[in-house]
Parts: sequence; structure tokens; C-alpha cells
Amino acid sequence: MSEPKRLHPAAMIFNIIQSIRQSIFGVLPLVILAVGNDAWFYVIIGASVLAALIIIFSVLSWYRYTYQLEEDQIRIHQGILIRKKRTISKHRIQSIDLSQNIIHRIMGLTKVQIETAGSDHRIDAALSAVKMAEGKKIHDQLKYKKQMMEEEVEDVEAAGEESIAEAVAQRKITPNALLVAGSTSGSFGIIIGLFGLVFSQFESVIPDRFYNQVTEWLFSQAAQILIIFAIIVLILLWILGVLATIIQYWNFTITRYEKELFITRGLLEKKQSTIPLKRIQAVGIKETLIRQPLGLATMYVEIASGDISQNQEMHTLIFPLLRKSQVKSFLQELLPEYQYEIEGMTKLPKKALPYYLIRSAILPLIATIVIAVMFFEFAWIPLIITFLACVYAYFQFKATGYLLNENQLLVQSRTLSKDTALVQHKRLQSFKKKQHILHRKQNLATIDTAILNKFMGRHFVVKELTVEDVDKIADWYSYRIDS
Repeated sequence: MSEPKRLHPAAMIFNIIQSIRQSIFGVLPLVILAVGNDAWFYVIIGASVLAALIIIFSVLSWYRYTYQLEEDQIRIHQGILIRKKRTISKHRIQSIDLSQNIIHRIMGLTKVQIETAGSDHRIDAALSAVKMAEGKKIHDQLKYKKQMMEEEVEDVEAAGEESIAEAVAQRKITPNALLVAGSTSGSFGIIIGLFGLVFSQFESVIPDRFYNQVTEWLFSQAAQILIIFAIIVLILLWILGVLATIIQYWNFTITRYEKELFITRGLLEKKQSTIPLKRIQAVGIKETLIRQPLGLATMYVEIASGDISQNQEMHTLIFPLLRKSQVKSFLQELLPEYQYEIEGMTKLPKKALPYYLIRSAILPLIATIVIAVMFFEFAWIPLIITFLACVYAYFQFKATGYLLNENQLLVQSRTLSKDTALVQHKRLQSFKKKQHILHRKQNLATIDTAILNKFMGRHFVVKELTVEDVDKIADWYSYRIDS
């Protein structure tokens, strides 16, 4: 049993930064209101008091936070007025991730994020700042990493125990592939949205005189200059999107060990993540509208339970970009439990197409009729939308299908992106067969099957399959064999 330890003093800095983040949006409207009334004195006084409270709170939080590493558990004591004591057994721990931002890397520190088997984040733990050697020691001792100290190696070998775990396979993204990933990521649209949101928030802070001068100058320019200016802005935002992807996934490396996947990535903030194989519920291949014509795809996995943070994506990415032709070899190297094979995939019957067309085009078609009656000259606008909805429905119909093998269900579908999911039989939690009156007359049915993930469950739905296909999947799911 080790002695209780405190975090590195740099944890106070992270507490201060986190407190400022949490309070800035609540304080900002008051600051803007006070500045508008020329109440600078009260702004300075209020900011000084708030800063002093944040600093005092951060120092006390650091002083009252201790952790103690034992042979098979970690104990954490924290709280200024109300003391909280948590004990996390390593048998409950699902993953221990190490991450480093710029401050961590400069000072040789790391953040240790511990996730347990439950979905309640309150039983998880995060050590915001410890020495890198200490972080690795915690990781190794609590995750059975077989990385023994030198003085223990001889005893381990004499006892016949396992030696240091070795990587089974590894794959790393190249800088060129990362550049392509950033160029085709679609983060361009997200950057534009954030740009518009930030501008709308700070528009009220911009002086009216300056705002009016800029507006008058813009409207006084020729259309060609405005178009060039808009193109330049869009290019700059696109470059920002590419840089964001490169910074986030720089040096992305995935390594397969016997019982887990280990991922490292990041330029400014280096992150190390562990994905236990037993938590993987499904493997997915995602092809966006931009990447599909180029033969490119993204690999992800669905993971059971775990904490949901604001920065987490719906899926856990395991490779940012690879060619569609390399998916099969990628799985054979890193996840041989899953097989990617789409030859012989069962597609939807032709009589299912009208249902997809109606679901997509019904609303714009109604809008077209209403506008044609009231404003005939503008009816072409919803008519174009109706046509695009029909095109979308057709490609959705063409992409949807399924494939069964002995232990795995492959489901392919499309929203905007084409998504292929590989689910092992033992991971499926439920199965539903649904029919309405028109389905029964046309010998059609819909399947709805689900897995567990960190969002409580993901459903795989295939609409308008033939009843024979649905019964075939139902028999496979329940291990029934027709006589």
C-alpha cells in the first residue's frame, strides 16, 4: 500500500482554468451590461473578487485532494467542506487513458482518466496532473499491463507467469492521409457554424460606428470584389478545418494487444486511449458524401457504457481515414473477430422503393402543391427540393441491405453518409419484426435490432425487407433451424 499523495501543484492551474470556463458565460452578460453603462469600477472590483475566490477555491481543492494506490484498487479523498471518499477496484476498471495538453507536456505531466464498467460518471475518476512516470505506474498497476519493475522480472519468470505484453499489430496514419482526411472531413461546415455563432455573440460588443462603417464599405464595393472576398473567407475557414483535423489526429497510431486496442494521437494535446476488446459492441465503416466517390472511409467502434463528455463523438474513432479496399486487411490485422465481406449482400426488393420515395418526398411535395396554389411563380423552389428528396431516397434504397454469416450480422444503410455496421451475434440485445397493413399485403417487414453503447443503445433498422429475409434473420438471432 502506498502513502496518500497529492496531485502535482500544476493541478491548481487546471482548476483555475476550468473554473473560469464554467463562470465566463454567466459573467459575460453582466460585464457587457456594466461596460455599456460605463461602470468600469464595478467591473474591476467584481473581477478581482471573482478571481480571488477562484484562486482560493482551486488551492483548497488541490490541498484536500489525495489519492492512494493499493495493490488492487485506488482510493480518492476530495472535498473542501464535504469530504468524499471513493474506492475504485481494478476489477471494475474498463479503461485508463493518459492525455497531455501543452502545459502537461512542458512540465512532464499527464492526466489520468479512469473509466469504470458502469455508465455513471460519478464513480469514475480523473487525476488532472501527475508526473508521467506516476501516471504510467497507475496505468500499469491497475490495468494488468505486465510491465514489471526490473527487480520483479526474475520472480515473475520463476513463477511461470506471463511476460511483458507485446503488440499483435499496429497501424499509423501518414501525414498525406491526414491532410486528405482534413480536406474531406466536413469540419469546414462546422467551422462556418462556429464562426457565425461567435460573430452573433460579439456583434453587440462591436461599436455601432465601426459596424456601420464596415457595412457601408462592403455594400459600396463591386459584386466581383465581394465574391472574391467571400471566396477568400471560405478558403481560410477550410484551411482552419484542415488544421483542426491535423492537430487533433496528428501521429494517430492504433496498436492491438491481446485484450485491448491502444490509441495515441494529438499534436498540441497528446492523448492515449485504451479500448478493451470486450467492450466493443460493433465495428463501423463510414463513408461521407465527399469520401465515398474517392473510395475513402473512416473506421469506428461502438463501445458499451462509459462516461459521456461534451467532447465525445457518437462513435469512438479507431482510424481517421483509409481506402475502402484496405478495410478488410485493416480488420484482419487489428480486429480479426470481425469480417468485412459485402459480396452476396441481400438488397431491398424493388417494391420497397415507393416507401422510401414517399417518406422522403411527402413534405416537400405537399409544400409544392400549397405554394403552386397560392404563389404559382415560386412553385419551382419546393419542386426542386422534391426532386432532390427523390434522388436521396433512391440512393438510400440502393445502399440498404444486410448480410449474415455464422456469427456476424452486417447492416448497411444511408442517411447522408453511407454506414456499414458489423455486429457479432452475442452483442445483439433485442430483435423486433414490424409490419403494418400495407407491409402484410406486399409480404414486407421491418427489422429493428439493438446493441448497448455509451448512449444506452443503438438501433440497426432495415425497412421494407421481404418477410422471408426477416424470418431468416430472426431464426439466426434465436438459433432456430427450420425443419
